[in-house]
Amino acid sequence: MHRRDFFKGLLAMPAAAAQQYLARARGLPPLTIREVKAIPTSAGGSYQWVFLKIITSEPGLYGLGSASNVNQAFSVTAAIEKHLGPFWMGKNPDRIEDLWQSTHVRSYWRNSTIQNNVLSALDMALWDIKGKRAGMPVYELLGGKARDAVALYAHADGRDMEEVEQNVRKFMEEGYRHVRAQMGGYGGGGMIPAGRGSRPTGGYAGPAFDEEQYVDAIPKLFERLRVKLGNDVKLLHDVHEHLTPTMAVELAKRMEPYRMFFVEDILPPEQIAYFRQIRQVTTTPMAMGELFTHPHEWNPLIAERLIDFIRCRVSQIGGITTAKKIAALCEAFGVRTAWQEGGDNDPVNQLAAYHVDLSIPCFGIQEENHFPPLVYEMLPGTAQLKGGYLYGNDAPGLGIDINEAMAAKHPLQPLPGGDNWTTVRTVDGSLVKP
Repeated sequence: MHRRDFFKGLLAMPAAAAQQYLARARGLPPLTIREVKAIPTSAGGSYQWVFLKIITSEPGLYGLGSASNVNQAFSVTAAIEKHLGPFWMGKNPDRIEDLWQSTHVRSYWRNSTIQNNVLSALDMALWDIKGKRAGMPVYELLGGKARDAVALYAHADGRDMEEVEQNVRKFMEEGYRHVRAQMGGYGGGGMIPAGRGSRPTGGYAGPAFDEEQYVDAIPKLFERLRVKLGNDVKLLHDVHEHLTPTMAVELAKRMEPYRMFFVEDILPPEQIAYFRQIRQVTTTPMAMGELFTHPHEWNPLIAERLIDFIRCRVSQIGGITTAKKIAALCEAFGVRTAWQEGGDNDPVNQLAAYHVDLSIPCFGIQEENHFPPLVYEMLPGTAQLKGGYLYGNDAPGLGIDINEAMAAKHPLQPLPGGDNWTTVRTVDGSLVKP
């Protein structure tokens, strides 16, 4: 009976890893979920993180997952504590795929952002448990290493072209081969200063985005970077979905001479059908997916070879299990991964992406993210960045833990009111979608 239950949870594991897991687990009592804990924290006041801790019936055995959502952290916490946590109690954590599927349909409506966050956290925690019980890092359960380390791209910004160039050089000197270059943040190069331009009387007076100005400025930035830095550095740029479809096609064409590693999120998710037009007119590599939550968004772009890199966030799509399935689709159609792991993301999510990256042949790049010293103390095992690569510690499971007492000293704080970085406007006051 015990052996049959184990096999149901091992279908996605390579044969050698499954055999080792069974050998270690043979003779042990059936495993069940005994306790579910949501651990929300601001991690020193800088973040909106929610972690999930799944505690099993085996003494000392638990798993950790990331349910972080910077804009809906309190809702995610409530979803764990009031809705899905009770549903998982008493279930067998070995059965990852079955628990994933039953959780996915538990709320009846699929693929909401909050549901996906909680589902991702559960999935990561279950893989963490399985790795710990097997005495192996998760990437070994996924097939073993396909590379020695995970390459990262860095983020270089600047107020003008000269400062951007200087900051790209700094990252190159640190060992980064891939650098994303922005000029004045998202929309930079296309911002009309506050109070300037033709505006409605008494209307919006703040900095305003102009897409024609942006599409003129950004190719000039990358022309300078290529002339000054040569072709050794692989350059990236994030449009952050600010453009209308026609101007997105135009920018993609203009960027072709600069041999981009990729241009990121050139269209909003509502307009992804326009990738067909982009593909028809240019070879500029395209990356897309930061805002994706549903397979109907990424499946056609990959299967029709309309993008070159998929940029989903692992904690927003369903965790390691979904990331592996997306990677298998990418491999079949010649697309590479570039998981979105920067900004507000946390070290648990970063490591979940890392374990997938190590084990897949279609890996492209991972977004860089570094953390202050307090985070390394609060989350021992947080991955290390060195010379443009990410390194885990090869401990069983995900290789990371959490100091709950320390996390509790930095409780989750509400986001400040008012507009934030997602809210960009034009001179007439209308919203530009990120």
